[in-house]
Amino acid sequence: MTPGRALALLLLIPLLLDAGVAEGKKRRRARGARAIPALTHEGLPNVQAASALMIDLDDGTVLYGKNAEVARFIASTSKLFVAMVVRRRGLDLDGVTEITPDDRLEARGGARTKLYEFERYSNIDLLRAMLIASDNRAPSALGRAVGLTPDQLVAEMNALAKELGLSHTEFTCTSGLNGNTSTARDLALAMRAFLRDPLLAEIARTRQVSIDAVTAPRPKRITYGNTNRLLHSDRNKILAGKTGYTDEARYCLVVASEVDGRPVCTVILGAYGELTRYGDYARLTSWLTERDQAEL
Repeated sequence: MTPGRALALLLLIPLLLDAGVAEGKKRRRARGARAIPALTHEGLPNVQAASALMIDLDDGTVLYGKNAEVARFIASTSKLFVAMVVRRRGLDLDGVTEITPDDRLEARGGARTKLYEFERYSNIDLLRAMLIASDNRAPSALGRAVGLTPDQLVAEMNALAKELGLSHTEFTCTSGLNGNTSTARDLALAMRAFLRDPLLAEIARTRQVSIDAVTAPRPKRITYGNTNRLLHSDRNKILAGKTGYTDEARYCLVVASEVDGRPVCTVILGAYGELTRYGDYARLTSWLTERDQAEL
């Protein structure tokens, strides 16, 4: 063997080893994957998340529940309350608010933001950034737009929860990154209140939006895609929704939708896989459809 061929072989060996390891991992994943049955032995939806609830939005009837009264961390679904508070406080949608170092501090530990310090945005666009893409710098900025410090905004969120009769809901921060707790039942009732504001509902079902900075070092346009994957399917009509994730909360989903023309709210808390919450939603809605058809 020539020296050149020997060198080429030595260089190729690590690539072959890497490919073999990757293929082995792929085979192990395939062997470990299992189909999740749609129903339990009792004929109920085989929900994998820690807590879940489905209610009829018209009359509040509970259609399905699993640990629905257990308080859990709720991550960014907290932002539904921020939106309701600032709207009640008379948020000027055409007003402009600057992103400050305080907003950066409030959002520490969260996902990467697209709202940079000292840029200014219209308040309606900050609502969009918060509800569509869950940008963690938006909540405290929106609070400031209605004259509230972060602590005051948290107090208003707790007051709103109390007003709505949500006895197991408690907020400690504006973004949901640190400690906010609630139950599936409370969040379903909160969604009913959220839907009473047509503007908020419209924003929370928007698939994608582009916003422009009013002032920035250079012209800036941001495009946000909705974090709720259900909006990219036409299976059910989505009325509004909000996702959430932290290490403590795991994957969360609060969504209002029409299932065969019936308005329902589905809450999924504590799902261990990113897609599990959507699988649970699919199992719940399929079960409801089959149940309703069987009763006809």
